[in-house]
Amino acid sequence: ILRLAKGYRGGRSKLYTLASEALKKALSAKYKGRKKRKRDFRRLWIVRINAASRKEGISYSLFIRGLKKVNIKLNRKVLSELAISDPSQFSELIKKAKEGLEE
Repeated sequence: ILRLAKGYRGGRSKLYTLASEALKKALSAKYKGRKKRKRDFRRLWIVRINAASRKEGISYSLFIRGLKKVNIKLNRKVLSELAISDPSQFSELIKKAKEGLEE
């Protein structure tokens, strides 16, 4: 345990009990961070898709609903990358989503 806590300051690196508690807390924070990162990225993708779709005159929620109606199954990560790297292709998806909403 002391070997794992070697970078910590003060008693947390030298005293077994304090090092053990510090490690438990660090591992807990590490676990929570991995879970939070997934939420953060999903939020980022949604913000990017929303910004790109609003440029085309449609909100994020309507865009996603339109894609579902025309049975286009792209996840938010891919949609976000398309919006950034290939706006013309993203515009085509928006047109198809709008057609799906009109049906």
